[in-house]
Amino acid sequence: MSAALLLGKPAADALLHSLKADIKKLDPKLVVVQVGEDPASASYIKKKIESCAAVGMRSEHKHLPEKTTLEELMATVNVLNKDPDVTGFIVQLPLPKHLESHVPDVIKAIDPMKDVDGFGAYNLGKMFLSPEFEHLPPATPAGVIELLKYYKIEIAGKNAVVLGRSNIVGKPLAVMLLNRGATVSVCHSQTKDIASYTKNADLLFSAVGKAKLVTNDMVKPRAVVIDIGVNRVDGKLAGDVDFDAVSEVASAITPVPGGVGPMTVASLIRNCVTAKKRQLEAL
Repeated sequence: MSAALLLGKPAADALLHSLKADIKKLDPKLVVVQVGEDPASASYIKKKIESCAAVGMRSEHKHLPEKTTLEELMATVNVLNKDPDVTGFIVQLPLPKHLESHVPDVIKAIDPMKDVDGFGAYNLGKMFLSPEFEHLPPATPAGVIELLKYYKIEIAGKNAVVLGRSNIVGKPLAVMLLNRGATVSVCHSQTKDIASYTKNADLLFSAVGKAKLVTNDMVKPRAVVIDIGVNRVDGKLAGDVDFDAVSEVASAITPVPGGVGPMTVASLIRNCVTAKKRQLEAL
């Protein structure tokens, strides 16, 4: 029997609908900073701006030239930090090659109260305390948790395996699952015999960026499989999971595209609303 599809759009629509009243009342503003002409970034930013418009939230796309220097980018960050009309902002990754090594510096420079990507040390650190302190969590892991909640998939007491240990997805997702009572294993490039972990997973999450990494013989029968990977195969988007084969084993699975992607955007908008609330409380 084929697995149930966990589609992101209905879950994202429900989350965005729940935010509309606060957006109308609080009037937050999101700014997306793009450096250069990366086509994937342009596509992601377009979706973010469109989603903001759909819920009536103000947004701005600040597009800087490919040859922008670190000093110029930092100056832009500083202006946005100080602008009281800007609720939150993100610097879209990846940055051009000459700025790649400075990504930690750029993230560190963003005011934690406006860090709606949730990549800074302050907001990541708070996540370790409890779900109540996940005020501005990274948008993709937060979107995954919201997706599970929407489809009423239990986390507490389950064996969860996360493939990937990035600061943006793998590590924070593992913490958020721990916060909700899962027993969590994190596998990565140096893990020996990954299948010995995945075969025991009730909840399997892959955020590696390697097409068809997860095959059907690696998946526990009736497991829930959340594919967070984004790869281009023959010009088309694909995840980390061999979707057709794994669908015959799993009880539920996310497609790529159309699964986690919409949840990331909706979670970013929720973070912007949360940021506005916390900024008003601090006055």
